[in-house]
Amino acid sequence: MTTYTFDDDSVVVIIGSGAGGGTLANELCQKGVPVVLLEAGARQSTATFINDEWPSFAQLSWGDTRTTSGSWRVAKDFPNLPAWICKTVGGTTTHWAGASLRFQEHEFRALQTYGQVNGANLLDWPITLAQMEPYYARAEDKMGVTRTHDIAGLPGNNNFKVMYNGAQKIGYKECSTGHMAINSKPRDGRASCQQLGFCFQGCKMGAKWSTLYTEIPAAEATGKLDLRPGSQAIRIEHDDKGRVNAVVYADSAGVMQRQKARVVAVAGNSIETPRLLLNSSSSLFPQGLGNGSGMVGKHYMRHTTGSVFAEFQEPVHFYRGTIMAGIISDEIHHKPERGFVGGYEMETISLGPSFLAAFFDPGAWGRDFTRVMDQYSNMAGMWIVGEDMPQENNRVTLNDAVKDRYGMPVANVHYDDHPNDLAMREHAFVQGEKLYSSVGALKVHRVPPYPSTHNLGTCRMSAKAQDGVCNSHGQSHEVPNLFISDGSQFTTSAGENPTLTIVTLAIRQAEFIADALKSKAI
Repeated sequence: MTTYTFDDDSVVVIIGSGAGGGTLANELCQKGVPVVLLEAGARQSTATFINDEWPSFAQLSWGDTRTTSGSWRVAKDFPNLPAWICKTVGGTTTHWAGASLRFQEHEFRALQTYGQVNGANLLDWPITLAQMEPYYARAEDKMGVTRTHDIAGLPGNNNFKVMYNGAQKIGYKECSTGHMAINSKPRDGRASCQQLGFCFQGCKMGAKWSTLYTEIPAAEATGKLDLRPGSQAIRIEHDDKGRVNAVVYADSAGVMQRQKARVVAVAGNSIETPRLLLNSSSSLFPQGLGNGSGMVGKHYMRHTTGSVFAEFQEPVHFYRGTIMAGIISDEIHHKPERGFVGGYEMETISLGPSFLAAFFDPGAWGRDFTRVMDQYSNMAGMWIVGEDMPQENNRVTLNDAVKDRYGMPVANVHYDDHPNDLAMREHAFVQGEKLYSSVGALKVHRVPPYPSTHNLGTCRMSAKAQDGVCNSHGQSHEVPNLFISDGSQFTTSAGENPTLTIVTLAIRQAEFIADALKSKAI
């Protein structure tokens, strides 16, 4: 195992080991760059994953207290759990469902395509689809995305078959088992999917791509990675010229340590990343590190989500097979005649009994609720994923009134749905109801959004420094050796699941950092 000394200032320190941080670490190590990877959570494995919802939630999830504000329903239902993300080596790639969809060309040009939307702060990305395409291809190959690189699609389970038949009935044309980073056959030393149905609990087969057992072991094999689990970053320090030079963190024993760095890349998810930057304020950066524009923490996005569940006369057993077993993309296209800009995906989803009880109608009880639970085996379900509008007031801030065990203010997540988001969700609910009714559903239910899994935009990319936090390579506009390496850098949310794009940006960013280190530009 490689270990760098605390005073080794040649290393790149990466904070967070998920889709962005874990991928960046491996890409840099493969190029011979020394990396210290700090991960707040413990290291699990395919052997230690638990196929039981609540014990797994405790094992993998970020359960540390956060606070919420705003009119979104999550603030009422789950005031201290605004996001369902992970605190473990591999980050939320241990928990994600595997959907790997490229953004559309127009989604990189939201302002140009949609025009000014009242109440939104739209901005075009400082990068194009054409620039992203070669990196998308590399990411798809790395992750083993089905229906790319001659990789076969996954089989459809009963939940998908219900969706597919309904899609055909109401005239949808773009329905399949999708582009999934789950092996449909053995590949790269990982087994094929055995359809166990516990994708959210960590894939015990290793069929689903996760940095835990792909990128991180590959990086370790180079001899260039020093992985430090149980290491919670507290603040990033800088020299008198404003260049970052160290990260202070609490190690697995709770002891404060200070690791020197040549470069720091922050990939703590779109809540912890701005929290860390804001907590790293100084006389030189009084508003927070790299926050001269005042944009750190602003434009929090979470996708327009919701679910539709349907009861049928006969058993569906929707919990058997992959959770995200099928996708309808007919509504992802920009068609403003529907009454909103942007679009949404419709993706199958299943929840185990305990999660269904928690999320179906939070706080509900009584005969109607128990009747639904009695129908569990006869249920089919879909999740709505759509582009939400970036709003400056939707933001992550420090709550100085609530501190964690290290005395660090917790993150407060504020969110209000934009009218465009509400119109999109209503349209998706209606379409989901039509789909299930067309194939004989006895009863169809609208289910409100769960705690957020797609957290985006709080350190967004921008062409101009005053409009965002980082440039098209995730490099801070203000601090040249500070990088944003997760979904925080998204300028807009687009309508697709974000993980593929996060990995793609990390591959591209690694090239930029490695070249800049070699040329001594940073």
